[in-house]
Amino acid sequence: MTNALIFPGFDPVALHIGPLVVRWYALAYIVAFILAMPLARRLVGLGPKVATREAVDDFLFYAVLGVLLGGRLGYVLFYRPLFFLSHPLEIFETWKGGMSFHGGALGVIMALALFTWRRKLNFLSFSDRIVVVVPIGLALGRCANFINGELWGRPVGMDLPWAMIFPNVGPEPRHPSELYEALTEGVLLLLVMLVAVSKPCVRSRPGFLSGLFLFGYACARAFCEFFRQPDANIGFLSGGTTMGQLLCVPMACAGIALMAYAMRRPPRLEDWIES
Repeated sequence: MTNALIFPGFDPVALHIGPLVVRWYALAYIVAFILAMPLARRLVGLGPKVATREAVDDFLFYAVLGVLLGGRLGYVLFYRPLFFLSHPLEIFETWKGGMSFHGGALGVIMALALFTWRRKLNFLSFSDRIVVVVPIGLALGRCANFINGELWGRPVGMDLPWAMIFPNVGPEPRHPSELYEALTEGVLLLLVMLVAVSKPCVRSRPGFLSGLFLFGYACARAFCEFFRQPDANIGFLSGGTTMGQLLCVPMACAGIALMAYAMRRPPRLEDWIES
C-alpha cells in the first residue's frame, strides 16, 4: 500500500516555559477544563436549578483529583496489575504514561459523591449537568494521544485513503483510531449531550443525563475498539474482544439502569429557576 500517510513527527512537548515543560496530554487537560468550566457553570443554573455557579468552581479541585487518581489507579488495576505489583514505585511515575478512562470515570463519580454530600446537593442532578461537558476532555485527550503517536489502530486490510504508518510499530498502515475516538467519544457524544440537556423534560428527571453519558460513551468506545490495537500486555480476550470493550459492558448497563430509574420517577419540578 503505497499511498498510506506517514505519521507526522510531532514534538511530544507542547510548550517550553523556561525550565517548565508542558506536554500535549497535560495541555489537553488544561484546555479541556478552561473550555468546560464556563459551560458547566451555565448548565447548573438551568431550570430546575441544581447548584450555584460558584459550586462548579469549587468542584474543579475534586474533579482534577478524581480524574488523575482514578485514571492512574484504573490503569494499574485494569491493564497492568501484575507489573505494578512487582514494581510498585512505578505507579507514581505518571510521566511515563498510563491512564484509564474507566478508572477516571470511577474517580470522578467518587468525587461527585463526596462533593455533593458535603454541599448537601442532589447527587444525580448535579452529576447530570457536569457529565455534559466531559466529552470536551475526551476529544482533546484523544487528540493528544494522536499527537503523541500512542494508542494506534489495527493494521488496515483495505486501501483506506487515511490509513497511517505509525513510528515504532512496523511498516503496516493502520487506522488512526485515536481520531475515531475523538470524533465519536468526543464530538458526537458532546452534540448528543447538548441536545439532551436543552430539553426541560430531560433536565427534570435526575439521573437521565448521567445514564445517557455512560451508555453513549460505552457504545462509542466499544465501537472504536474494533479499530484500535489492544494493549500489547493484554491482547485480545475471549471471542476477539478487548479489555476496553469488556469494561464498557458494566458502564452501558449502569447507563441503561440510570435512564430507566429516571424515567420511572416523577419529574423534579421544584425550584424551577432559569438562569
